[in-house]
Amino acid sequence: MATSSPPSLLTSPASTKPKHYLPPRPILPSRQSANNSRVVATNATSRRELVTTMLTAGLIASQLQPVSPALAESDEEYVKETSEVISKVRNTITMDKKDPNVADAVAELREMSNSWVAKYRREKSLLGRPSFRDMYSALNAVSGHYISFGPTAPIPAKRKQRILEEMDTAEKALLRGR
Repeated sequence: MATSSPPSLLTSPASTKPKHYLPPRPILPSRQSANNSRVVATNATSRRELVTTMLTAGLIASQLQPVSPALAESDEEYVKETSEVISKVRNTITMDKKDPNVADAVAELREMSNSWVAKYRREKSLLGRPSFRDMYSALNAVSGHYISFGPTAPIPAKRKQRILEEMDTAEKALLRGR
């Protein structure tokens, strides 16, 4: 008696394709449907890689931009402009309180000091200098006084003395190249 083997779920070696196998339909790139979701996923990956690459390139390019023109061009320019601000501060804070030009002088001083601070506070090489530190402190004290009390209010003697001392030390540091 011949025994037959039970039916198996595996296909026989002669037939490698199951009977229910259908050949795949060709995927057209212009057709967007559920059947070609694999193409959509591939395109999304390449878009993602493209966006990542572009963002990375943009960040690198932003780090390589040249220094903006508002920054100091040289050490000589810093010394010259700082000396001008020092003389302007001295002239303005020593003006007589009855002088009719005090308000205009204070407005000019505030404009000059704001532009000086905006220009030089971004300079990493100047931040450690004693001349910069003293000038910044003095300008902060002068501006704070005139903002709080108005352009015609006289600076108290103690504050004026401290500001003038900071101007002196800043000027000495400038002469030494510090």
